[in-house]
Amino acid sequence: MLIRKSVAALAISAMALAACSGSGSPGASGGAGSSAAAAGCKVGVAWATSQEERYKLRDEPAVKGAVEAGGGTYISGGDAQNKAEIQASQIATLLASNINVLVLNAVDPTAVLPSLQAAVDAGIPVIAYDRELESAKALFLTHDNVLVGHMIADEVTKVQPTGNYVIIKGDKTQTNPIFLRNGMEEILKPLTDAAKIKIVAEEFTPDWKAENAQTEMENILTAHPDVQAVLSENDNMATGVTAALNGNADGKVKIGGQDGDTFALNRVALGTQVVSVWKNSIELGQAAGKAALELCKTKDISKVTGATATKTTGGLASYSLLLKPIAITKDNLQVVLDANWITKDKLCKDVKAGAVKGC
Repeated sequence: MLIRKSVAALAISAMALAACSGSGSPGASGGAGSSAAAAGCKVGVAWATSQEERYKLRDEPAVKGAVEAGGGTYISGGDAQNKAEIQASQIATLLASNINVLVLNAVDPTAVLPSLQAAVDAGIPVIAYDRELESAKALFLTHDNVLVGHMIADEVTKVQPTGNYVIIKGDKTQTNPIFLRNGMEEILKPLTDAAKIKIVAEEFTPDWKAENAQTEMENILTAHPDVQAVLSENDNMATGVTAALNGNADGKVKIGGQDGDTFALNRVALGTQVVSVWKNSIELGQAAGKAALELCKTKDISKVTGATATKTTGGLASYSLLLKPIAITKDNLQVVLDANWITKDKLCKDVKAGAVKGC
């Protein structure tokens, strides 16, 4: 993948961002330097959805906190409810309010391009937040999703190195499912080539919805009742998969996901999900807030701290800033507790005391 960076480079970038953005609180300060640069800076943010718990609970407060701590003004476009036409209207409203920077979490990367171009034509720099946009003008800010996919497959194959596998992918209109699937393939290919693993089904999931994933998984199980593992491209869809498996109470089917959602981390503690790759969306939101403040001082996306020259999936020369994820399994649950990402009572709900570290 063209936007893939080395793990070492990602670690350096993440460390640099962490040093600037503070620890686990969504409202951590962006620093005095940003404050001086951002007086009068108006940052508009267009959110695709609040369907996943992370966006309203973690991402948005983190972006807002970093912008306001740096002296800027945060303006939300609202929840587009995964509808491109709603998002287009919201972006138009943001642009009309004379924002200085647009942070864009796109519903549909193609449908949103006219709105992006309207921002560019108005001289407003754009941050493509967590979802890639096919534009040389937008700074792509996300976690390394190829590495996320790699981690999901790696952890699941460690505990289930043979058998029938299912892959539940995200919405086919976006590029993140491609990045995640390519990362999975790095682990799966040697095993499928050796006939140790057979991928019996893989499906794209409209809007990444749990109910759609549940329907997909139920249909797959009808055709292939003997499934040993499911690689889900996020935790929300893993919830649907788990429901299709009647809770997977015995942990017989090895499930992997990502996002570090509360319910998924609890499943990891319970043993009904093997891994949730944690993409610290508080850190991501803080990084977006800091980048937006920098873009108020200079509109050049190449000057943003940590930005690296890269190419979009379609081959356009642009810049990206990727953070490093962490695979959370039953062996390192303390990591999310120490980061105040989740409370012990939620993590350990219904978990037998002492069954896993952290509970």
